[in-house]
Amino acid sequence: MRVTNKPILLVEDDQVDMMTVIRALKQIHVTNRVVHLENGEDALNYLRDEKSEKPCIILLDLNMPIMNGIEFLQAAKGDEQLRRVPVVVLTTSDEQHDKLNSFNFSVAGYMSKPVDYQQFVEVMRPINAYWTISEMP
Repeated sequence: MRVTNKPILLVEDDQVDMMTVIRALKQIHVTNRVVHLENGEDALNYLRDEKSEKPCIILLDLNMPIMNGIEFLQAAKGDEQLRRVPVVVLTTSDEQHDKLNSFNFSVAGYMSKPVDYQQFVEVMRPINAYWTISEMP
């Protein structure tokens, strides 16, 4: 298993969802720092800033103001410096065209946000297994 201590970039405009993601990551013992940004434009600026540490993974919501998730994917996956950073879409959207568009931009995964917190924690476990570092409980 590849292990990293690079940050996780969470691109999410909803404060409750942001807190839920951070809480779930803590519950499954993820020790990576979380960098939270509220839209795709801010995320691109962060990723393109040479002073910013590149993340091990990007957790991306689709429905955001200014630049939505699909627009972010189009820009990031078209950028030679960013295209290899894995992106997992975490969204409430069950729209087939959102899934298709996301996979057309080579996302590493597409996960619907469950309303139930324990189910949400279970959705986060595979993310931890593949792209982050965790302390053994």
